[in-house]
Amino acid sequence: MTKKQEEKQLENEVQAVPEGLIDDMVIATDLLVSAKAGVRNLAVAITETATPSVKKILRRELDNAIELHDKLAQYMIKNEMYHAYDINEQLEHDLKKADVALKLSK
Repeated sequence: MTKKQEEKQLENEVQAVPEGLIDDMVIATDLLVSAKAGVRNLAVAITETATPSVKKILRRELDNAIELHDKLAQYMIKNEMYHAYDINEQLEHDLKKADVALKLSK
């Protein structure tokens, strides 16, 4: 495929993105990343805590954070925003999103 054909294909893909999908995808991805960071931070906090009552609260919050992460991931998988079970498909998806973002910024 020539450079001109690639640019035309990318332009068509940008135009084919339904209105609002990029916003939904960006928001969902940001939430997913934040939820993952919350899980990580709570897990670290549990290992740093010596007080049993605080540890109990943190474990409960960790369970909630894991549940939130799972719900977000399932939502994104269902809506084809996240391809957790196919790394090649996810990589292709991420590269297309990056191309669209670059094209939209011009």
